[in-house]
Amino acid sequence: MAPVMDSVASFISREHQLFIGGEFVPSKGTSRLDVYNPADDTVLTTVAAAGAEDIDAAVAAARAALPEWRALPAARRAELLWNLGTRITELADEFAQIDTLNNGKTTADAMAVDIPLVTGLLKYYAGWATKLEGRTITPMGGSNFHVYTRREPIGVVGAIIPWNFPLLMCGYKLGPALATGNTIVLKPAEQTPLSALRLAEIIREVGFPDGVINIVTGDGPGAGAPLAAHHGVDKITFTGETTTGQKIIDAAKGNMKKMSLELGGKSPSLVFADADLDAAVEGTFGAVYFNQGQCCIAGARVFVHDDIYDEFTQRLVDRVSQIRLGPGLDPDSTMGPLVSREQQTRVRGFIDSGVEQGATIVSDAQSPVPEQGYFVRPTVFTGATADMRIMREEIFGPVAVVGKFSDEEQAIAAANDTAFGLCSGVWTRDSARVHRVAAGIEAGTVYVNTYGMFDPAVPYGGFKMSGFGKELGEESLDSYLQTKTVWVNLD
Repeated sequence: MAPVMDSVASFISREHQLFIGGEFVPSKGTSRLDVYNPADDTVLTTVAAAGAEDIDAAVAAARAALPEWRALPAARRAELLWNLGTRITELADEFAQIDTLNNGKTTADAMAVDIPLVTGLLKYYAGWATKLEGRTITPMGGSNFHVYTRREPIGVVGAIIPWNFPLLMCGYKLGPALATGNTIVLKPAEQTPLSALRLAEIIREVGFPDGVINIVTGDGPGAGAPLAAHHGVDKITFTGETTTGQKIIDAAKGNMKKMSLELGGKSPSLVFADADLDAAVEGTFGAVYFNQGQCCIAGARVFVHDDIYDEFTQRLVDRVSQIRLGPGLDPDSTMGPLVSREQQTRVRGFIDSGVEQGATIVSDAQSPVPEQGYFVRPTVFTGATADMRIMREEIFGPVAVVGKFSDEEQAIAAANDTAFGLCSGVWTRDSARVHRVAAGIEAGTVYVNTYGMFDPAVPYGGFKMSGFGKELGEESLDSYLQTKTVWVNLD
């Protein structure tokens, strides 16, 4: 087991308060939230539980900071974002351990995925801060007018993020919101607030003006709901499960907030008979089991052509049997615990329902399940029908369901037989089929002979019940900007 760094232990031992107006302040109430280590079910620390009054204070601070932040030269906004990304890189080991202790993911995964992505994302959007432009338009009705557009920040952004990628999700929201001149109130998930609070210390250190970024810890009813409903918030950006997203839509309609929602998924992977089987097995394995299966994009519905179904399934089962469950700080662990007792119970409930409804568990996991912590044995199901819960609902755990198809049309129909439309995977060597299937699948991202690739420059977001609006890339900027048209009479 890797030792906990002294700096991490020191941070965790502090009294954790709210970050409002550039200062750490106590909440208006006396409630605090326990923060757990999911690897051993122990309490790491407690954090302030924000309530409606605290949300009022955070929104007021963001509103007060807005004129100065909007007026700040774009090059300075870019510099601050760049410096924030650089500082995270310098403290990569520390941030990785914090997320491992609080979320359960392996430190190796945090170092390989979360840290590079969040730093790259902040630096990518730093580059956009100086490149936001309007247009000059020639009216159809005559040339005696000078007409142009301005792209302006929306105002105060309320950001609510999930627990599966705690630090990375901060970057998803902070990067585009700040580059476009907005101020922000960010609420991390109640289960995983620690890396956001450490980030707040870095935000102050690199010199962001007071109130531009405010971080409030708390649960959904106490902090998330009043943030979503607050009339001082101009936009809500939310990443999380679909039911909560629907509640946020209802809460946000009071002042017609702008919204972008990245919600749940039930993503398919289609493995055709001509696929590179080694690559397809390894790619599908990662699509299902990375981050303990706690990914919105998890390709947990695997559909395989009849001709290779048996061989593929056995290879996948063999690969799953190599997983070693254990604490994320243990370098020998390849899968950590789920984030919470609640999530462990939920995922085990799905596994039980699959068995009860007639599906068959074919996985042969070799690694013992630790007695302490929120661990779930990685599972492979076969024999599931389309109406089963394990095929219809988002499990958010290490569970794959492998089914069959006989032709391309059937494969596309199976892929689209879901209320969600976040991502999908296609494994084939037929270039014509690639484009036919990619066009036919109803999902925001189609991965071909790969899965789970993310890049700050590439847009990402869902169709159908998986939400609306885009994260990442140039497209995400649109949801943080509003266009103003100016007509000037030249006569």
